[in-house]
Amino acid sequence: MDYQTLMCDTEDGVATITLNRAEKMNALSTQMRAEIAYAVSEAGKTARVVVLTGAGRAFCSGQDLGDRVSAANLDLERTLRDEYAPMLRAITECPVPTIAAVNGAAAGAGANLALAADVVIAAESAYFLQAFARIGLIPDAGGTYVLPRTMGTAKAMGAALFADKITARQADDWGMIWEAVPDDAFVAHWRARAQHLAQGPTAAYAAIKKVIRGSWDNSMEDQLSFEAKQQGACGKSRDFKEGVLAFTEKRPARFEGR
Repeated sequence: MDYQTLMCDTEDGVATITLNRAEKMNALSTQMRAEIAYAVSEAGKTARVVVLTGAGRAFCSGQDLGDRVSAANLDLERTLRDEYAPMLRAITECPVPTIAAVNGAAAGAGANLALAADVVIAAESAYFLQAFARIGLIPDAGGTYVLPRTMGTAKAMGAALFADKITARQADDWGMIWEAVPDDAFVAHWRARAQHLAQGPTAAYAAIKKVIRGSWDNSMEDQLSFEAKQQGACGKSRDFKEGVLAFTEKRPARFEGR
């Protein structure tokens, strides 16, 4: 695809997808949603890690309220079903780890786009904002699903009702994201994190994604069975054999991945 709203680069197994509408604070247009869904799906076929980040001072400011393609026939139910859901599924179902490197403001659907990733790393100057109530809407783009599961019902309800900014440090403290990093170390840090995952056992990572995400809807008994099945498959892999051998030989493991 000839991307109009993204920059895509792959190096050493890390696919970096940069939202590239800096003049609009990377607001999500119809075109951008389609491009993100396609870019993540394609990157997941060849890369070992996929990173989403933003150009300029924002990660993503949410829905582009000036998007003429959307505004011409505004149907929020259809837009969420046909445009947002495929984009979010591409991220949550990606077979390799996904990282949201949140470099600045993540507001509305932009916040929930970030939270769809497996790991969220934010610069300390970044913030998250469930801005929907300010314009008479509910949190969407998966927000009502992810928020209570990451930060608890009380914090999720307050974030949705008051629509206050949540600083990166607060998000870290509340368990909403993986970590907040000082701005001057942010880029080097998320790149090092991505490279660490790119050198790891990506087949096991895929199984980790399945069992953790699947646990939200499973009973304990179902989860134990699912866990045993996935672990059995991992135990037959060459990466497991290499990991054990490397441990006994006191050397770094050389994982093949999938």
